[in-house]
Amino acid sequence: MRFLIGIGKELFRSRRLVFDLARDDFKLRFAGSGLGAVWGFVQPFVTILLYWFVFQVGFRSGNAGNGMPYILWLIAGIVPWFFFSEAWNGASNCMYEYSFLVKKIVFRIEILPFVKILSALFVHLFFIGLTFVVFALYGHYFKACQLQILYYLFCEIVLVYAVSLLCSSLAVFVRDVLQLTGIFTQIFFWMIPVVWAPENIQSGTVLFLLKLNPIYYLVEGFRDSMMDQVWFWEKPLHTLYYWLSVAVLTAAGVWVYQRLNRYFADLL
Repeated sequence: MRFLIGIGKELFRSRRLVFDLARDDFKLRFAGSGLGAVWGFVQPFVTILLYWFVFQVGFRSGNAGNGMPYILWLIAGIVPWFFFSEAWNGASNCMYEYSFLVKKIVFRIEILPFVKILSALFVHLFFIGLTFVVFALYGHYFKACQLQILYYLFCEIVLVYAVSLLCSSLAVFVRDVLQLTGIFTQIFFWMIPVVWAPENIQSGTVLFLLKLNPIYYLVEGFRDSMMDQVWFWEKPLHTLYYWLSVAVLTAAGVWVYQRLNRYFADLL
C-alpha cells in the first residue's frame, strides 16, 4: 500500500513531465508519415468498420442479443479492448524505451508505464466520445448509467498498470516477455466477447472460465453502461472478483519490480 501511495504522490509531482512524455510518445509513433498522429485514430476506426463488415454483412450476425444493432454492440465492446491492448503492449516495453530515465537515480521509474497508458488514453477518449455519437445517431441518447464509463475507465487504467509493471520489469531480463505479450493480446481478443456474443457459448463451464479473465469484466461493463443500463454494483460477485484479481496482479507486479529494479540500470 505504501508503494502505491508513493506512486500516486510521484505522479502528482511529475504530472507535467508524464504528460509531456506521453504527448511526445504519441507524436513519435507516427513521425514521418503524411497524416501524422491522425493515423492513431484512423487505424482503430478502419478496424471497427472491418469487423462490422465481416460479422454483420458477411456472417449476417444481425442484431445483438438484446436487440441492439450489431455495430452498437461491437463498438461498445471493442473500444475498451483497443485501449487495453495498445496500452499493455506499449507499457510493457517502457523500461527499454525510456532507459535514459531509468538510469537517473532521482527519477522514480515505476511511473513510466503511465506514460504509455496516457499516450494510449488520448485515442481512447476520442473513441469513447465517438461511441456516444454513434449511439445518438441510432437514437440511443445519453442516460445516467453511462456515467459509469468513468468507473470502467479507472478500472482499465489500474489493470493495465498492474500487468505492465509486471511485464516491463521482467522484460528487462527476458526480452521474450514482449513477444509473449503480443501473443496473449491476440489470444485474449478472441477469448473474450469483443466480436462474438457470450450467448453463443453453450457450455456454462466454458463461459465461467472465460469470465475469469479480468478484461471480460471491462468489455461487458462498457456494454452494461452503454446498452443494458446495468450498474456495476448490480454485479457484486463479478465486481468483487475483478478487484481481487487486480489486487493480486498489482501485488505481483510490485513484488517483482521491487526485487529487480536495482539491476535495471546495469542491464539497459
